[in-house]
Amino acid sequence: MIQLEHLTYTYPGAATPALKDVSLALPEGQLILLIGPSGAGKSTLLRCLNGLTPHFSGGAISGAVRVNGQDPVAATPRLLSQHVGFVFQDPEAQFVTDRVEDEIAFALENAAMTPAAMRVRVEETLDLLDLTPLRDRALKQLSGGERQRVAIAAALALRPSILVLDEPTSQLDPKSAEDVLNALVRLNHDLGLTVILAEHRLERVLPYVDSIIYLPDNGDPVLFDEARAVMSQVELAPPLVRVGKMLGWQPLPLTIKEGLRFSRRWLAEQRSHPDASLRRRRRFVRTGAPYIQARQVKVHYGGQPVLRGVDLDVWPGEIVVLMGRNGAGKTTLLRSLVGLVRPQAGEIRIDGKPNRGRDVADICRQVGYLPQDPNTLLFAESVGEELAVTLRNHGVESGDWRLEIERASDGASGRGEDNPHSSIAQSLHSPIPSLLRRLGLIDKANTYPRDLSVGERQRVALAAITVTQPGALLLDEPTRGLDYAAKRALEQLLHGWRDDGMAILVVTHDVELAAAIADRVILMSQGEIIAEGEPTEVMATSPLFAPQIAKLFPETGWLTADDVLGAS
Repeated sequence: MIQLEHLTYTYPGAATPALKDVSLALPEGQLILLIGPSGAGKSTLLRCLNGLTPHFSGGAISGAVRVNGQDPVAATPRLLSQHVGFVFQDPEAQFVTDRVEDEIAFALENAAMTPAAMRVRVEETLDLLDLTPLRDRALKQLSGGERQRVAIAAALALRPSILVLDEPTSQLDPKSAEDVLNALVRLNHDLGLTVILAEHRLERVLPYVDSIIYLPDNGDPVLFDEARAVMSQVELAPPLVRVGKMLGWQPLPLTIKEGLRFSRRWLAEQRSHPDASLRRRRRFVRTGAPYIQARQVKVHYGGQPVLRGVDLDVWPGEIVVLMGRNGAGKTTLLRSLVGLVRPQAGEIRIDGKPNRGRDVADICRQVGYLPQDPNTLLFAESVGEELAVTLRNHGVESGDWRLEIERASDGASGRGEDNPHSSIAQSLHSPIPSLLRRLGLIDKANTYPRDLSVGERQRVALAAITVTQPGALLLDEPTRGLDYAAKRALEQLLHGWRDDGMAILVVTHDVELAAAIADRVILMSQGEIIAEGEPTEVMATSPLFAPQIAKLFPETGWLTADDVLGAS
């Protein structure tokens, strides 16, 4: 059904190919997961299947691609849309109307379908995705999961035989993500639809898939095999698989149900040792005053309450994770803290100073804010210059960061330091190279930021807001587009900043990230805080927000693979 033969593609102006010598033969009727490190070319590969690459991106392409006998390079994306339905990372980016039913009908109108046939097709598609009750709703009034299902419905309206999705659950809470994945499974089973999706949160998707494509970033061959075989060979792994590998469980479990057969027996063996003791998690001890304080904060949009009298404290040296369903008010609360949203009632203080009357730029000298869309922070011509601009805007000298990077890359560091009179030794020290190195971006220092992958852009934006070392950090879905290695590096970075005394507030749907970093977890629902406490208290028993390890080892207080492996 899908054939790729020695596919190589290079973006305009890029020095190296985004895809190099990729050969694959994908069968029809499967639910296939595409995985790989951030920046390996997963989105690019997906866009090659419907002709968006190279028709819209330009660049140089070689090799052969065949989809249902069609050549996406020779054909047009309009023709390929009849064979391949495509759902982007951000469903709102592909919406062109304001209403659910209109959005589904839009592609049919462009295909010149008769009104009678169009009406039947719209009804069938609404029923297929359980969207009939929402047909007259405005798209902006839908939850994240509902919008994602509308995007899928719009892609399916032309009845393609292949559905391609780029990180369809990255912006969804656990329940919404489960709803979307169940819809994809039903489409695959009931219609025989071939589904190919790229995802980084493998713990969500692995139980549903038939096969996995692993796209490496180091020149190794592409892997394609059934899910268990691929997961046995690659380092990218969710906590369950990581623990299963380390403890030698065979066959390697991919679901909690499979893992429980091993975990119960292993835990009983551990507890049978006379010196057995379960690992205890770090407990945060509050000292001094909170760096961030919010009292009875209320926000209304269009007359509807979004925040209903929220009280919040975040102390220096603490990581607080804010969780909840899509639409609970989490992002609005973050935007209120930095002045992007002005509350109708309540008070917010940053390091004891009231926000009232201060502009956003002034507040952001004390608080770094990373929004969900990193593109809103990227303006400069290179990654390094993004950080330099931030430093200059805050009145901080950026130093000669280009020279320092060149010195590090050509091995001149030692020679310059040995000679205090050299121009290298006399150059101003810059924090930019060290931060880029810690974020795995040192080789991207001179790259145009918008040419990077979503995960890489996320890290550039994070670097831009932290290079000034603010007293507090607010992150909204920081792991979007990050693989497990990049996410682990982010966890270490956040722990380091926390230990240096930074107050950190993270909004996320990523329960595994929350389990790894949180000193305290807050749950929000309908604009109110409904639960608050240590991660083991709030997350371990929650059917919605419990991480894999809490389900695998109930009543132990363990939340992460490190908790388990530290006890073995």
